[in-house]
Amino acid sequence: MKAVTWHGKRDVRVETVPDPKIEHPTDAIVRITTTGICGSDLHLYEVLGPFMGEGDILGHEPMGIVEEVGHEVTEIRPGQRVVIPFNISCGTCFMCTQGLHSQCETTQVREQGMGAALFGYTKLYGQVPGGQAEYLRVPFGNTLPIVVPEGPADERFVYLSDVLPTAWQAVEYAALPPGGSIVVLGLGPIGDMSTRIAQHRGAGRVIGVDLVPERLARARRRGVETLDLREHENDLAEVIREMTEGRGPDAVIDAVGMEAHGSPGIKMAQQMTGVLPQSVAATLMQKAGVDRLHGLYSAIDIVRRGGTISVIGVYGGMVDPLPMLTIFDKQLQIRMGQANVKRWVGDILPLLTDGDPLGVEGFATHKLPLSKAPEAYEMFQKKTDGAIKVLLKP
Repeated sequence: MKAVTWHGKRDVRVETVPDPKIEHPTDAIVRITTTGICGSDLHLYEVLGPFMGEGDILGHEPMGIVEEVGHEVTEIRPGQRVVIPFNISCGTCFMCTQGLHSQCETTQVREQGMGAALFGYTKLYGQVPGGQAEYLRVPFGNTLPIVVPEGPADERFVYLSDVLPTAWQAVEYAALPPGGSIVVLGLGPIGDMSTRIAQHRGAGRVIGVDLVPERLARARRRGVETLDLREHENDLAEVIREMTEGRGPDAVIDAVGMEAHGSPGIKMAQQMTGVLPQSVAATLMQKAGVDRLHGLYSAIDIVRRGGTISVIGVYGGMVDPLPMLTIFDKQLQIRMGQANVKRWVGDILPLLTDGDPLGVEGFATHKLPLSKAPEAYEMFQKKTDGAIKVLLKP
């Protein structure tokens, strides 16, 4: 089959690799019909190379048609249409029954001290072949795949794999009071969808911050108040306080993470990981802390006293300093974590089958064949041609 494989910093290729096979009686083989490129895939493209292996198959946002199932699979059958969550969860362990599927005890990558395994995402998360491919082996065929209806286009459902549950959890963790105000830092796919979900769930005021004109314009078209970071880099918190009765918003979602604008010294440290020996670079990433925390610092400054910060952007370092005195003095709550995809499907799926209140149709800015994946990655990373969300079609 054809698959998107990793070969180094900014070097992804479409290659012929062996077809996946049933390995366990609860496995399923899914023929992929649509798969997304995620913002966190760009971390592999740029700074997380030390945790990758040459030829690793990328991608964790797939959906498709069940082709084959193991003899113990009874909940899905060949021919059914399914979405595959990005985190690999058994659905039956203690953590899964608590709704913490990203902490699944069956697939935790204990040798790395990490949570549940992920499709297509580094040695830290199990180095499991990903879904930017023509076929995918899916474990836990009875509990992991999400069966979706026939009829509507893939674009109606593919975001159940990551974007929708991740943004839903971001808003849930923000604990926004009815009619409250919320600021979303970063209007990439997750931040953009977070503004839509906040609006849908009754936010009185939604303010989005970014520095990419296409992202700002897209949010404005859906009624989001926007601030261009290029114009407010030094007074962002003051401007937002002026917009929110002098106290700041009830909640802030940090949808930026380690790719935050600013922190030039840390940007250089991130770039160093691409030229250091793998073992040294991996230690630097894990132990030294090479995150650009500008987004999180901004959230701490912006949110009102007694407010909530929801961190959904990915951070990778371990010893980055936090302004603990400010967090304590402002009596802030901070919630974060990898999205528990299966936890939120029941809340989201009805919104995809009855109208389209979140605007998932048309959410993708680009749809390209799998063969164009290298160009798609470059376009997405450089934010050229208005690229905000890219879907690949195997």
